[in-house]
Amino acid sequence: MTKITPQPGIMDIALYQGGAGHVEGVANVVKLSSNENPFGPSEAAKEAFRKAAYELHRYPSTDHGQLRAAIGEIHGLDPARIVCGVGSDEIIAFLCQGYAGPGDEVIHTEHGFAMYRISTLANGATPVEVPERERVTDVDAILAACTESTRLVFVANPNNPTGTMIGEAELRRLAEGLPDRALLVIDGAYAEYVEGYDGGAALVESRDNVVMTRTFSKLHGLGGLRVGWGYGPAHVIDVLNRLRGPFNLSHAALVTAEAAIRDTAWAAKCREDNTRLRAWLAEALAEHGVPSDTSTANFILARFGSRDEAEACDTYLQSQGLIVRKVAGYNLPNCLRITVGDEAACRRVAHAVGQFKGGAR
Repeated sequence: MTKITPQPGIMDIALYQGGAGHVEGVANVVKLSSNENPFGPSEAAKEAFRKAAYELHRYPSTDHGQLRAAIGEIHGLDPARIVCGVGSDEIIAFLCQGYAGPGDEVIHTEHGFAMYRISTLANGATPVEVPERERVTDVDAILAACTESTRLVFVANPNNPTGTMIGEAELRRLAEGLPDRALLVIDGAYAEYVEGYDGGAALVESRDNVVMTRTFSKLHGLGGLRVGWGYGPAHVIDVLNRLRGPFNLSHAALVTAEAAIRDTAWAAKCREDNTRLRAWLAEALAEHGVPSDTSTANFILARFGSRDEAEACDTYLQSQGLIVRKVAGYNLPNCLRITVGDEAACRRVAHAVGQFKGGAR
């Protein structure tokens, strides 16, 4: 037997399962399992990607200066306090690598994003799961779970897969109540779907223990390029840049993301269409006896009477060429997460759920 073994915690990591993209034997499949923007990236972003083909032989920028400047300009942030990564997942990994290790604890909520636990375990720290209150982040429960060993607290706002969020006052109360050595990480992957919400930027500006993460994978439609970013106090960004590989983002990813974030008209259109179709889909599902919490993201968490019913509905939807996401791994076995697609996709999935509830099994 080999004596070569990985670091403690690594074998406790369950392999991440992404949203399925096909159903064997079924044509004309609609993928509603990964919260992708059904309208894709803007024309400006696609043109930037095409032009990048002429520079594939060149190494990319090491400091991401132009992209950070664009993010700072659009969001009113200091570019020097922005760090870019391979999706916001890499920023999460950097935070765990930089601030959590053996003997440390990292808090996440019971329905929080899987990467919090994965990155915690990968660095030998202990993940601490805290209950939510009816699928909403519970600040009191988080504060009660904090100890002298707490180093990071991850809160997705809006949360995935619930779609719920808490207000700025609650986030501030959480930041103020953390132990001295703990960082609050506000994961804003879906923040841009909430009109007027800064994703926690003002809180980052006013404190030295808050970091915000964002992504280009959702509203900007660049999931295939994997670009994310974080904004935080200078002392945190300095640590993350020391961990970041010098060429972690390709030139194509950098210039495409810059074009995407500057196309504010396309972002606004995608946000407006999502808001309209999300409301329509939630109402249509409710009329079929499938409730959901008010979502502030680009998906709906559809609730069924039992795990068996949720799984049976998922099987039926697949037979109709509709792929949604089972979320039992997020402690929500009686739910299905359904991405808000374009109008045709929303109508198609609502009709299919109606058929299922009506007995077309």
